[in-house]
Amino acid sequence: MKVTNDIKYIGVNDHEIDLFEGQYDVPNGMAYNSYVILDEKIAVFDTVDARFGKEWLDNLKGALDGKSPDYLIVQHMEPDHSSNITTFKNEYPNAIVVASDKAFVMMKQFFGSDYSDNRIIVKDNDTLSLGKHNLTFLTAPMVHWPEVIVTYDSYDKVLFSADAFGKFGALDIEDEDGWACEARRYYFGIVGKYGMQASNLLKKVSTFEINTICPLHGPVLNENLDYYLDLYKTWTSYEVESEGIVIAYTSIYGNTKKAVELLKDELLKNGCPKVVLNDLARVDMHEAVEDAFRYGTMVLATTTYNNDIFPFMREFLYELLERGYKNRKIAIIENGTWAPNARKRIKAILDEAKGLEILENGVTIRSAMTEESKKEIEELAKILK
Repeated sequence: MKVTNDIKYIGVNDHEIDLFEGQYDVPNGMAYNSYVILDEKIAVFDTVDARFGKEWLDNLKGALDGKSPDYLIVQHMEPDHSSNITTFKNEYPNAIVVASDKAFVMMKQFFGSDYSDNRIIVKDNDTLSLGKHNLTFLTAPMVHWPEVIVTYDSYDKVLFSADAFGKFGALDIEDEDGWACEARRYYFGIVGKYGMQASNLLKKVSTFEINTICPLHGPVLNENLDYYLDLYKTWTSYEVESEGIVIAYTSIYGNTKKAVELLKDELLKNGCPKVVLNDLARVDMHEAVEDAFRYGTMVLATTTYNNDIFPFMREFLYELLERGYKNRKIAIIENGTWAPNARKRIKAILDEAKGLEILENGVTIRSAMTEESKKEIEELAKILK
């Protein structure tokens, strides 16, 4: 695939994978992106997952058309991007490896060599000329590993963005939900803890005129870039993206489920533009995490279980805390037959988060809803709308 006249896409699609990084459901597969710039000097950007070494090398050779690359630029050392460095060096031993100092330390750990006799260590704002294409390297520590760099090509005004602006899904399957859905789940699942660092990267690249973004996962972005950049600014600053309320709940015998369904109906009746229900025992946990960050208000509804909270709710809360969840409004519905304790435990866990407003107007249900608890839910809906 041609990105520009001189930049070719040489990545691969993975339809064998079921869980990315061993935890993220990827029903549409995954893309491992790699690129090559053909100039007086030739530079290859990143490799691909170990299982696709031959396919990737064939793609590279097809783009090179008999030429030999001068540089392999390693922007990120996670194995889905770096596993074929040795394969590349065996095929092209004279090519120079370009990466950050920390990346070469990781190469030694992964592959037993740091290529000290044939490498260039780059730092912030270091440059490399390929001819008419002049590359500027920017460090992007903890987006989402410490060794990461991104690269700007001033000739074609292309940003090679490493894992930033990535998304789940292979490139040969059309995403009916559009870019944002799986990009959001990817961002908050994988990069979300490092919002400040991702925001710092956005500030760095804002000084460049960018026509195209080439990430290591997901499609090349070359239209409506303000849309993607604005979404990333929202995500990295933990701001609210969409109007609406998300309700995350667990229910053992169906009584808590009835309560949240009533709350949803009341919220919609009162004019709430969007209400999302997530049964944490049944939905993809990372879809629920994505929704929690997308909306500004969340209702947590769960049962007291072993004098604590139901396991799926506890897991969900820790997933949020791990990713820096903050600047949101929270309401709590608890259920307990003899000793309701869920509200107390939720508040204790969320004490670690910053900028959360936990409403005093919660609802306590003892086993099943009564007329009184129904009225409390109706009142809560009026407050939250």
